[in-house]
Amino acid sequence: MVPRGEFMKKTIILNRKAKHDFFIIDRFEAGIVLYGTEIKAIRKGSAQLKEAFIEVRDGEAYIIDMYIGHYEQGNQFNHEEKRPRKLLLHKQEIKNLSQKVKLKGFTIIPLELYLDKGRAKLEIALAKGKALY
Repeated sequence: MVPRGEFMKKTIILNRKAKHDFFIIDRFEAGIVLYGTEIKAIRKGSAQLKEAFIEVRDGEAYIIDMYIGHYEQGNQFNHEEKRPRKLLLHKQEIKNLSQKVKLKGFTIIPLELYLDKGRAKLEIALAKGKALY
């Protein structure tokens, strides 16, 4: 039984194809900067990581092409579905990731989107592509 006030990690979305297409080298946990009704749509489960990837720009990490559907009970100020979203990582982690991505064949991919203590978290991985021929 979970003591009162403590929450368990609740997985919302898994990127199953990532483990099939890539060798996972290292894993990191990152927070996501969300606006408006995005967290409600994530809690409802209308998000996808299928085509998403992480890019480092100007010392900051962003997740590109992550789909978060519209929240039906939202108003006219609903969010964009595929906008770039900033990831919250330590500066040293971002620096290490960007240096490794410059090497041939390495990329940063999302593995899992989950809620931890009511906050959306993203498990990302430094990965190397498999030769699928």
